[in-house]
Amino acid sequence: MHQAPTAADLDSLAALLREAARTEILPRFRTTTGSAKADGSLVTAADLGVQRRLTTALAERWPDVALLGEEMDAAEQQRLLEAGGALWCLDPLDGTSNFTCGFPGFCISLALIRQGRAELALILDPLREECFTAARGLGAHLDGAQLVPYAPGPTLGDCVAVVDFKRIPPARVPALFRQGGFRSQRNLGAVALEWCWLAAGRFQLYLHGGQKLWDHVAGRLVAQEAGCTTALFAPDAATPGDTLALGKQLALAAANAELYAQWLDFVELPMHG
Repeated sequence: MHQAPTAADLDSLAALLREAARTEILPRFRTTTGSAKADGSLVTAADLGVQRRLTTALAERWPDVALLGEEMDAAEQQRLLEAGGALWCLDPLDGTSNFTCGFPGFCISLALIRQGRAELALILDPLREECFTAARGLGAHLDGAQLVPYAPGPTLGDCVAVVDFKRIPPARVPALFRQGGFRSQRNLGAVALEWCWLAAGRFQLYLHGGQKLWDHVAGRLVAQEAGCTTALFAPDAATPGDTLALGKQLALAAANAELYAQWLDFVELPMHG
């Protein structure tokens, strides 16, 4: 039996992610086209190359820890999640649409799940050379510097919000622009980076209508360990849950608990109810 990964392994894990990005992602940026999967999302040679490379590298170091990757059969993903024990969860290229269009917003996202919750997280932005990391109970960091959320004021009107309108019912969108809401709105198109940028104080409010496990599991741990208030909601739910599942969930978060309470009240969940 090999020793399970711990916070002491974050540096070596970051090195694996950097090497995967150097060899599989960066040489293909602005040169690779994507093909559509069954759900309409894109996959590229970079996604597949990173998943193959990291699956091999992680298995060599920790052969007892299975890996659940985005580019994997859904039935196998479910089997791995239900098996229990330590499990890697990998999104080899979060922001594939950005990548294929030349927009500089994509990353590798890796989490270690143990006993039904995320324990370690790494998100590498290869273009900015930023590596966000977190270990449960030990805080979150950007290249070794502790992450601290930032709020320019105490109300929603003081804040920048990142909102993914594509995954919000069209009938609910106009209400998000009513008086009393955010100062301004952005959307990065790379979920794991969005969680990390919230943690780093680059915006204050977050709403995304449909995140799968590999989208949120690492980035949310970074945001939580930095001190953000976060929640995931099952479809049509008005109260959050914390059970890890493959299906899409609505993500709501803010830089602190006070802003989160205002944001939750403003958004008026459930979205589809």
